[in-house]
Amino acid sequence: MKAVVYHGPKDVAVTDVPDAEIERPTDVLVKITTTNICGSDLHMYEGRTSFEKGRTFGHENMGEVVEIGTGVEKIKVGDRVVLPFNISCGFCKNCERGLTNYCLTTQPDPSAAGAAYGFAEMGPYGGGQAELLRVPFGDHNALRLGEDAQDKENDYVMLSDIFPTGYHATEMAGVIPGDSVVIAGAGPVGLMAALSATIKGAAKVMVVDRHPDRLALAEQIGAIAIDDSKVDPVQAVLDETMGLGADRGCECVGYQAHDPQGNEDPAATLNMLINSVRFTGGIGTVGVFVPEDPGAKGELAKQGKAAIDFGTHWFKGQTMGNGQCPVKKYNRRLRDLIAADKAKPSWIVSHEISLDQAADAYRNFDSRSEGWTKVVIKPGMSHEKEAN
Repeated sequence: MKAVVYHGPKDVAVTDVPDAEIERPTDVLVKITTTNICGSDLHMYEGRTSFEKGRTFGHENMGEVVEIGTGVEKIKVGDRVVLPFNISCGFCKNCERGLTNYCLTTQPDPSAAGAAYGFAEMGPYGGGQAELLRVPFGDHNALRLGEDAQDKENDYVMLSDIFPTGYHATEMAGVIPGDSVVIAGAGPVGLMAALSATIKGAAKVMVVDRHPDRLALAEQIGAIAIDDSKVDPVQAVLDETMGLGADRGCECVGYQAHDPQGNEDPAATLNMLINSVRFTGGIGTVGVFVPEDPGAKGELAKQGKAAIDFGTHWFKGQTMGNGQCPVKKYNRRLRDLIAADKAKPSWIVSHEISLDQAADAYRNFDSRSEGWTKVVIKPGMSHEKEAN
């Protein structure tokens, strides 16, 4: 089968690899119909993680079941399914508590927790930017879709990661109806957090970024765009909230945050939120942060540390939740919102491409080329066809 294979920093290519196949009775084999390039793929693409050469990318996946193991009972051949990026067992201590993002069974390192498709430090599992994908514990991990699965494919594929992740940010922040919410980052996850806050009935949603195309997408769903290359974002939020600060904040950038001048600072977005969220407000952090970052320029950042304004955070009595999203906690309810036409996350999609076009798409997405806001890969699409 063909797959997007990592060959080194900023070097991926579509090559032939051995077909994914059933390995255990509880496995499901899925023919991938849509898979996304995620912002967190770029950490690996840029060589900022320990991702091994020769591995396949892709943790935002959906498709059609083409084979099932002998131990699979619920999922059937022919089902259209979307797959949480978290690979979980459903029966370990963490999974029983709903923390499928920190599964103890699927992570082979006994000192760690959590597994994912095609992701650094999260197990040996192949990614879905390929023609086929093996899904462990298929009955548990595969979420079945309805008759509109093909018509709304670009919406449902967002259930694999970014829609639940954006929603998770609002959950950890504690967003309730009537709240004012500030979101750091208008990338795909930040836009999903803005959509989630809107769905939850937030009275005012503010999104901080500096890319005009992304801020324009935020405005399309009624959010207030704040360009931090033109104004002080903290002051802008205070101005929008009578000087009190936002009720809630969502961090959707992560450890490779940059200031408008291009200087990397992993604490930048956290400090912006600490200073722009009100006393006793809540912050949800879903941007990726890592225990160590050898590629960072600063010594503190190399150790996975960030110089956050903790004194201000403590003094203001704020709460902060963080960590990867337990996708299964939310994907069913969000699926039903899509099915009922109450949510349409595909509004952020800028490019639909064939698998053969993936290397070029990675270059453009990594460079933040204008208009490249969200890329969906269709392995079954002819490479002659282009859709923007």
